[in-house]
Amino acid sequence: MVVRIAMVAGEASSDLLASHLIRALKRHLPDAEFFGIGGPKMQAEGFKAWWPAEKLSVHGYVDALKNYRELSGIRRSLLSRLLADRPAAFIGVDAPDFSLWLERRLKDKGVPAIHFVSPSIWAWRKGRLKGIARAVSHMLCLFPFEPELYRAAGVPVSYVGHPLADVFPLKPDRAGAREMLQISGDGPVFALLPGSRQSELRNLADTYIATAAILHERHPDARFLVPLATRETRLLFEEALRRHAHVDLPIRILFGHATDAMIAADVVLVASGTATLEAALLKRPMVITYKIGKWSFRLMKRMAYLPWVGLPNVLANREVVPEVLQDAATPQALADALDGWLTDKARAAELGEVFTDMHLQLRQNTADKAAAAILPYLRGHA
Repeated sequence: MVVRIAMVAGEASSDLLASHLIRALKRHLPDAEFFGIGGPKMQAEGFKAWWPAEKLSVHGYVDALKNYRELSGIRRSLLSRLLADRPAAFIGVDAPDFSLWLERRLKDKGVPAIHFVSPSIWAWRKGRLKGIARAVSHMLCLFPFEPELYRAAGVPVSYVGHPLADVFPLKPDRAGAREMLQISGDGPVFALLPGSRQSELRNLADTYIATAAILHERHPDARFLVPLATRETRLLFEEALRRHAHVDLPIRILFGHATDAMIAADVVLVASGTATLEAALLKRPMVITYKIGKWSFRLMKRMAYLPWVGLPNVLANREVVPEVLQDAATPQALADALDGWLTDKARAAELGEVFTDMHLQLRQNTADKAAAAILPYLRGHA
């Protein structure tokens, strides 16, 4: 009997997580079928995408409201299809505002609902725990401090670690990355990561370029690497560069290669999100920044329980890297914070030790642990 597993993933990082999980589950269930909403990495593992992952890639409350009607229609259509032809299990990979609604209704109809990647209840909206407890059959957590919160709420939970900790080496090959990117000389190298969403580029591109201009004045031999994930984000950054055409900057735009750029860099300027964790696992000093719509920021600030937005600080439970956010994120402030890592070598070396300990804690063979937690829910269908 073929085991049929429905999945939803709506971001590039979720697509990667889900693709690893599909591969791990197929080692136990080689004939399993996977379908639902997913991205190209999932599809490369045999996933059948009824809708593409980018349909769910909205950013902030305002963006979500603008797309509510379309997202609501997709979600109801998906639920209808899954109830008409029930899968052995449903796995929601991140995308909590979309997936938890589905999970509760599927669970009520007897379909095991597994959620992979805990919503950030530890940062805000702790009141959601009761709703999550009703919605999910099992929660798979990436971070070690999360399971305790779910156990207290009576939610079956497993800590599976973070897959990037399995993929990234403990000691990145910096010389190799620079050789691959053809970077030579002694001048400082800055990696600028303004995000993977078009909305992030609109909010951050001009600030990043102005920051680079200040740093170039201070360090005439500096180089700047800007890895961008899509053609659309590249076009937005190039438009911003044209607005700053009066400044001649040694900025090199890369299509992808974010990991290589971070390894090669002396310091990283990074938008809040998974990229902050990537930079930590690559042992790079960083400055975290973010700008969103003022109303979205006010809502998030009001709901926040933690003083940090960056995963390195959340995991360390203290500020180990600077966070320069919203109105405070001026080019001058960002340039000063980035320069601080260049001038204080001892602080940068200490940060490397903190990040190595973090890496070891998160390295748990995530995909196999997640598959092992899911397999008991599939036994009756295997």
